[in-house]
Amino acid sequence: MTTAYDWTGKIGDVWAEEWRRTDRSFTNLTPHLNAAILSAAIPQTRKIIDIGCGAGATSLATAQALPTAQITGIDLSPNLIEIAKDRAKTQPNASFECADITAAAANHAPIDLSVSRHGVMFFADPVAAFTTLAEAAAPDATLVFSCFADRAANRWATEIITATGGNADAPATTAPGPFAFADPNYVASILGKSGWHVAAPERIDFAYRAGEGADPVADAVDYFRRIGPAASAIRDAAPEERERHIARLTQVCDRYRSGDTVEFPAAAWIWTARKSSE
Repeated sequence: MTTAYDWTGKIGDVWAEEWRRTDRSFTNLTPHLNAAILSAAIPQTRKIIDIGCGAGATSLATAQALPTAQITGIDLSPNLIEIAKDRAKTQPNASFECADITAAAANHAPIDLSVSRHGVMFFADPVAAFTTLAEAAAPDATLVFSCFADRAANRWATEIITATGGNADAPATTAPGPFAFADPNYVASILGKSGWHVAAPERIDFAYRAGEGADPVADAVDYFRRIGPAASAIRDAAPEERERHIARLTQVCDRYRSGDTVEFPAAAWIWTARKSSE
């Protein structure tokens, strides 16, 4: 389980250090999400919130594509927000705020469009969080976000979990974390209870880019030692076991090498919902 405290502390700090590689991992998903966001925007869209904006990739892409709108990226990690602010120096319609979206949403009302790239799976109380977003939304507002599909379809997770001694077949859970929203029926229920009218989500199968460059395998192994389910297993293992974890992880990454990249099969949902009129 990943909590708000984690994002304000060590996890947020590591993601800030690794923002380039985490953005890169979504290289093949990002165009689909950006297209969904632009499709949801209407000429009257003026105020957009990016939930869990991280280092600002989605906020900046949206700001560039919709120059008449004002985009505010909100994240719990102060270090990620500082990076996003630095990246946005030449983008006047993008700004960033370090805050809990459930506390900050009302300050930005009425919100025309709320977006998120994999930033909504960590709410302790999802119904309460999405209700807060609905309450802060404009009457014709739209919500667009991506989240991982089932863990079995995300080989970057299952194979590195197995390589580092974990159980990739553990029962699915809706506890806050990367796969909390894997079940579309569960997510549809949350959104419906929260004041959103949902359409069927779009499933995107994509290649999760873990490594690239002259030695993409070494790059991928180094990335997984910093981010994801292998990181804590490797960090917490005894020295001999740690070396075995790394050796097995290297073998896994090598199997998914193609030229100068390491890419794993992955899958995500892209959700679009509109504020309910009832």
